[in-house]
Amino acid sequence: MQSTEQQTGHRRTWVRIATALVACSVILTALVPLAPDVQAASYRLVPEGNRNKAQPEIPFASARRTAASSSSYDAKFQRVLAVLRSDRQLIADIKRVAARYKIDPIHMIGAIVGEHTYNYDTLDSAQSYYVKALSYAGVPLRFQYNGEPVSQFVQRPQFERCRKNGHDEDSNALWTCYENTWNATFRGKTVDGTRFPRLNFNEAFFQPLFAGQSFGLGQLSPLTILKMTDSVARQSRFKRLNADDAREVYQATMDPNISLHYMAAIIQDSIEAYRVTARVDISGNPGITATLYNLGDPWGRAARFRASGNAWPQENYYGWLVNDRLEDLKGLL
Repeated sequence: MQSTEQQTGHRRTWVRIATALVACSVILTALVPLAPDVQAASYRLVPEGNRNKAQPEIPFASARRTAASSSSYDAKFQRVLAVLRSDRQLIADIKRVAARYKIDPIHMIGAIVGEHTYNYDTLDSAQSYYVKALSYAGVPLRFQYNGEPVSQFVQRPQFERCRKNGHDEDSNALWTCYENTWNATFRGKTVDGTRFPRLNFNEAFFQPLFAGQSFGLGQLSPLTILKMTDSVARQSRFKRLNADDAREVYQATMDPNISLHYMAAIIQDSIEAYRVTARVDISGNPGITATLYNLGDPWGRAARFRASGNAWPQENYYGWLVNDRLEDLKGLL
């Protein structure tokens, strides 16, 4: 029979063992990633539908374009739906690309419909965009301002910070930094004796053919392509592009085989921006993703939303239409 001293010693030993096991359990729990449903619980899911009862005001430029074509928004919306409904291969491609980027294809449908209802006169068939992409093959293109290539312009010391803090490791961070630096330092200002125009970065450097226009099925600008090229290269078979590849950048805006990937990457980035920065999940609200597709700068907008104290992000006129006619859009899928 054990003495009382021996029994006490055994109890102390078991206590030390139990304490060690609990500590190991805590460490292992910290090392194991949370399951998706647990991670999702840390985000607030944005409710479906519109926050605004009535459609927000439509910009004058969009109204002027529609009036000039002797059309109406509803007529344009119906024409876009008709084109998409008749092109089953395009719908299949949209679904395939959306699955690759892990987004719902309704977000891509919403972006296409919004762009061609408000910001472009008509939606051509996918085949016509292939033809247009080919038409750029023999055209000499350069992204420049007053003869200076943008790739050279951004080597100026004012852009030095864009090549630090990891910005140069991601094309989206890098080109967003270049854009912000242009707007803050050069746009409409005199720098080193040179007066620069009151044009945004895209207008100043990336419109060698048609001023102020975006291109293709997704109405993409060359600057947007350069921002998203790393994301697309990571998730597809397409190579990384740079500003000296002007012809290939234009092809990416025009060729649906490529542009669909860039559309998906833009939407994926918007969803990620609001999850990371604002701690809300907008993936269930196509009107919000359409709004961000229209406006751009999702990371900046997510930060401003979080600082605003508002309960939920709100759709603009473009996203409002997507949510309002969501059942029609879902019918395409």
